[in-house]
Amino acid sequence: MSIWATCSSLVAGAALLLGSAPPLRAQLSLQEALQAAFPPPAEVERRTAFLSSAALDSARADAGSDAPVDQSVVSYYVATRDGAPVGVAYFDSHRVRTLNEVLMIVVGPDDKVRRIEVLRFAEPPEYHPRDGWLAQFEGHTLAPDLSLKGSIRAMTGATLTSNAVTRSVRRVLALHRRIHPFAPAASAGP
Repeated sequence: MSIWATCSSLVAGAALLLGSAPPLRAQLSLQEALQAAFPPPAEVERRTAFLSSAALDSARADAGSDAPVDQSVVSYYVATRDGAPVGVAYFDSHRVRTLNEVLMIVVGPDDKVRRIEVLRFAEPPEYHPRDGWLAQFEGHTLAPDLSLKGSIRAMTGATLTSNAVTRSVRRVLALHRRIHPFAPAASAGP
């Protein structure tokens, strides 16, 4: 076999291997993510909640010690269609290993996770959470089994990402419980 045939075989083999991995989705802007989650004719309104000390303490307890809740001011986006609530989107920025990730976590009117989108992921691409892996969070509420020791499977070779996403979902659901986003004016009581 000639050197050119060998090189061609190696390139073809590499293309097959690279092509077998699911492609990463392009990173989205905040507006693109909201539009993907709540397509027209849904209307999306940005709101801000101001949590009392008691509500913040309750959110911390609900999220768990490994999912710190430090913000007492929370911005979120409520979507409605024909006046009825469709869902609420929260944006959570956090560190994975040494670099940041930004997730949009959509919660339905039933307080269950409906969707997770990665808006920014600065760690190496091989640790990026895939859509199929993120889908396992859909339908979950804040419960003890929402953990890597419970019903969430870790990503092979990306434990830090698995932990970061799971903590983020727990933190958002704990804040969601305190914010009551579908009330006309967001109240953040205990």
